Amino acid sequence: MGIDGVIEPIYFLITSIGFVILSFIHYKKNGKTLETIYLSILAVFFVICFIILNFY
Repeated sequence: MGIDGVIEPIYFLITSIGFVILSFIHYKKNGKTLETIYLSILAVFFVICFIILNFY
């Protein structure tokens, strides 16, 4: 791994799992707020990026 402009797809999966965990914790603590929706959208976006990088 070097700094050659290649982003491994697994990083997107790990980040999306992190956003899912954060959004779940935030939802349990504060309910449905703008931040919870934002974290959920980021999680979905990173999962879509992971799928696109792996299968297209």
